[in-house]
Amino acid sequence: MFPSIEPSVVGNTGLLWLFLSYGYILYRASGLISEGSELLLLVPSLAGLVGGVVLPLLGAVPDGAIMLFSGLGDIESAQETLSVGVGALAGSTIMLLTIPWSMSILAGKVNLIPRNDGSGKLVANYKGEKKLSPGRSIYNSGVAITSEVKHGAFVMLLTTIPYFLIQFPASYLERENSDNIAKGEKLWALLALVVCITGFLGYLFIHFKASREDEQKFRRMEVMKNMLQTGKLSLGGVFYNLVKTYDGKSAPIETKNGQYQSIDNGSSGEPSPQVMEYLKSVLSVSFQKYDLDGNATLGKNEVRIFLKDFHEDMSEEELDVLFTKYDKDHSGSISLDEFVLACYSIVTAAHMVETPEANMAPEESLERGVATAALGALESSNGKEEEEEMPDDIAKLSPEKQEAAVKKKAFTMLTFGTFLVLLFSDPMVDVMQEIAVRVKISPFYVSFILAPLASNASEVIASAYYASKKTTKTITVSFSALEGAAAMNNTFCLSIFMGLIFFRGLAWQYTAETISIVLVQIFIYVMTLKDVFTVFDGLMIITVFPLSIVLIASLEALGFD
Repeated sequence: MFPSIEPSVVGNTGLLWLFLSYGYILYRASGLISEGSELLLLVPSLAGLVGGVVLPLLGAVPDGAIMLFSGLGDIESAQETLSVGVGALAGSTIMLLTIPWSMSILAGKVNLIPRNDGSGKLVANYKGEKKLSPGRSIYNSGVAITSEVKHGAFVMLLTTIPYFLIQFPASYLERENSDNIAKGEKLWALLALVVCITGFLGYLFIHFKASREDEQKFRRMEVMKNMLQTGKLSLGGVFYNLVKTYDGKSAPIETKNGQYQSIDNGSSGEPSPQVMEYLKSVLSVSFQKYDLDGNATLGKNEVRIFLKDFHEDMSEEELDVLFTKYDKDHSGSISLDEFVLACYSIVTAAHMVETPEANMAPEESLERGVATAALGALESSNGKEEEEEMPDDIAKLSPEKQEAAVKKKAFTMLTFGTFLVLLFSDPMVDVMQEIAVRVKISPFYVSFILAPLASNASEVIASAYYASKKTTKTITVSFSALEGAAAMNNTFCLSIFMGLIFFRGLAWQYTAETISIVLVQIFIYVMTLKDVFTVFDGLMIITVFPLSIVLIASLEALGFD
């Protein structure tokens, strides 16, 4: 089966080339799976399925595939290459809970200030524009630990139970010098397999329930912002599904004159609380940027600057029309709520479909200007012209067609990413096994360090990206994703090993590795019992990764395994 290059017949340079090639392909594949899953978050009707099942399951596919292929082949060689899979499991779990965890603390750090209750305890200050003051020490800067992160750490700890179920009998059999450890472990492996599958299904159910209750909204908001920033979708395309799901809006209806009208949501035409929350979160960045005097409103001059910066020059008469329509309290300025209502009308009104501007009423043309500017304000400073913000193949479609395009693109990415993982995981195992042979060390250590570079790189980047937003919501998303990935390793990935032990008659002889995996997770759980992570905590956590390798080597030297 392609690829069919045998690692043992190539030189050292060729072996390095194979590792880099397979590793890059697996990295790109895991990125496709991650991005495809997040795209589906834009479709609220699929939120429960995506957030509860697709995201956690497909996120574990790269690691799971490496572990599965490490235990295939003839029994003698499978028992040896199983070390590659265990190394990938241990390396992935420990790396996720140390390196990206620490990076999230460093990327998301804000000022830590004393609580007002006089207890002397510190709390993360996410208020104000200047969230991190210069010169803050490593003890007075950090991030908040929310209740969701604490709960996630507890669930993660519960999922370590299968390790104990297989490790206790394995340790006993080794101590008794049993001649057939695999046979003695078989029933325990079956019990651990059942517990793994039960824990896996329970974990999916918890996430499915949370997603149905829209607890994935913070992550979805970040995906929406990213879609706008990168110009992958239009304003209408991003919010179309949300408005249709929560406000009962259908696609704009074509009238006899060729223009389009929106479907009224009752008599008010205002967004529901759910839609309003999303609109505020996504659009508040651009609103705050142009609130020059910091009074939480945009006056006429600020709106003029706002629009002018994005090539939307307006006369005084046109500006008056805009304020007449959206300045509901006649204060002479537009609040965030009024600004959001203006953009909401854009999502549900005529210009959602590619109506020529010549066919628009003056106020509709103004609405398009507001939308263009709002979208442009989210665009990073990369010097692009407005018309280049979005690709022609999607941006010029109607929102309904953008939805279909998003689904098609997402499922294509998921399918292709999964195909690449299944195709290249097996040869990657052979490459890591051959590297271990040539450098004369255990395959475990090779895969412990190298496998996560390929299979978990996307999680590392994503967690730091979310944390850098410096809000309680995004730091929660960052840590929760890492905890979820570790829990999936403890259930989905470990179930693969238990299945190999039970069905193939392989032996679990990884006491030192098991101790290290469980201790790291206990350590992280204990750390989450605090209210904040300081930068010092982050620096301490990152040292756990190399220390865990030292611990495993020391335990093996003492005779464990």
